[in-house]
Amino acid sequence: MRSGFEGASVDEIAREAGVSKATLYSYFADKRLLFMEVAKAECRVQTEAATHEMDFSAPPREVLTQAASRMTRFFLSDVGQQVYRIVVAESGRFPDLGREFWESGPKLVRDVLIDYLEAAVARGDLRIDDVELAADQFPELCKAGLHLRMVIGIQTEFSDGEIDRVIAGAVDTFMARYGA
Repeated sequence: MRSGFEGASVDEIAREAGVSKATLYSYFADKRLLFMEVAKAECRVQTEAATHEMDFSAPPREVLTQAASRMTRFFLSDVGQQVYRIVVAESGRFPDLGREFWESGPKLVRDVLIDYLEAAVARGDLRIDDVELAADQFPELCKAGLHLRMVIGIQTEFSDGEIDRVIAGAVDTFMARYGA
């Protein structure tokens, strides 16, 4: 992550991991597969931690605030930034990289969000005609004013106040549109 995909040599990765280059190649045929496994593992950890800690029977504002906090803080974390940048930079050359990243991270979050939104609609807590669209909209609301500035290097760190403001705005906007 520190050196980027192209900048990191397999020798350097093996040295940092404390294993031989041969050992590394016995598990991963190339650097791209190693990177993808690291990115997928981090996405799984984040998704599992978020879903484990959340009470999906709670009112939508509470659940969405928790989800927004987890997503936004991951988008803005060092690991989140590095994975995003590398996947975007390399997915043109390695389309499977983008697809695998989608399947192991954003799609998992989207699927959990769809399940939650469908349950909230069934309970009468939310009114949503197109749950899939709503599940796509919510993470984008959580990035408003932060993610693009971070990705293009205008701002690399955000205060809790800045993040909390975006989270509250995302939830307020979502609830204004879809609240029962």
